[in-house]
Amino acid sequence: MASASRFLPNGFSPSHAIAVIAGKGRYPALLIESARSRGAHIKLVSFDEETDPALIATFSPKDHRAVPVGKLGTLLASLEELGVQGALMAGQVTPRKLFAGMIPDLKLVALMASLRERNAETIFGGIAAEIEKLKITMLDARVFLDDHLASQGCMTGWSCGISDDELNFGSHMAREMARLDIGQSVVTAKGTVIAVEAFEGTDNMLRRCTQTGGKEMLLTKAAKSPQDWRFDVPCFGLKTLESMAEGGVKKAALETDGVILIDKPLVIERAKELGIDLVGFASAAV
Repeated sequence: MASASRFLPNGFSPSHAIAVIAGKGRYPALLIESARSRGAHIKLVSFDEETDPALIATFSPKDHRAVPVGKLGTLLASLEELGVQGALMAGQVTPRKLFAGMIPDLKLVALMASLRERNAETIFGGIAAEIEKLKITMLDARVFLDDHLASQGCMTGWSCGISDDELNFGSHMAREMARLDIGQSVVTAKGTVIAVEAFEGTDNMLRRCTQTGGKEMLLTKAAKSPQDWRFDVPCFGLKTLESMAEGGVKKAALETDGVILIDKPLVIERAKELGIDLVGFASAAV
C-alpha cells in the first residue's frame, strides 16, 4: 500500500477513506479505476447534471453523495457525512454554469466575496481551504495516476519531429501563459505564437488553428510554476487529439509529470493512427 502512488503525502495511507469530488469527463472515472486497482478506499461526491451517471452507478448509496453546483455548504456537509480523511477534485464543471444558471448558497457567496481575484486558483483554493478546515486532507489531483502522466522523450515512437528550438520556444510561451493565468496551452510555429488557450478551452483553440494557415504547428501544454497540484492540473485526452487533427496541428509537447494523459495507452495509440507526435519535456517544478 505504501507504493500506491508517489503523490500521496507522507504518512497518508491509501486505506484511509478518500472522496473524489467528480465533475465531467473521463478523468474522474480513470482516477477512481486507478485508485481502486491500487487498493484505495474511494467514495464519491457527484455534481447534479455534471458527473457521469455510469460512474455514480459504481458506488453504493452509503459511499455517494450528490451535490448541486454552487452549494458549497452541501458539499462540505456531504464530505463530513462520508467520513473521509482525504479528498481530491477531478473533472470539470460546465464553464457557463459558473457564470449563468448557478444559484450559489450563502457559504459560496461569502467565499466569493472574500476573494480579491476570481479565477480557478483563487476559487478552488478557497474551496480547498474550507474542506481542510474539516480536518480533511486535500490530495494532489495526480494521485494514483502515476502511469498516466506525460513521460520524458518521444511517447509515440523512437523519435518525434520536434526540434529543440521549437520545443524550447513552445515550452517558454506555455509556461508564461500559465504563469499569467491565461491558459495552459499554446500553439506555436517557427518562433511565432499561433493561438493561446483562454476561457474557450484547448479544443476550441485548436479547431481555429486552421484559419491561420500555419505550418508545422506545435501544441505545448504546461502546468503553472508554481502549480497548486490539488486542482486545475492540465489534462490531454482523445478529444484533444481529434481537435488537433481538425486544426492541422500534428505535434504536441506535454510537460513531464505535469500533464495527465487521460487513458495514456489509448491516447498514444490514437496519436499514432492520426500521425501526431507526442513528446514529454522536462518539468519546471513538480
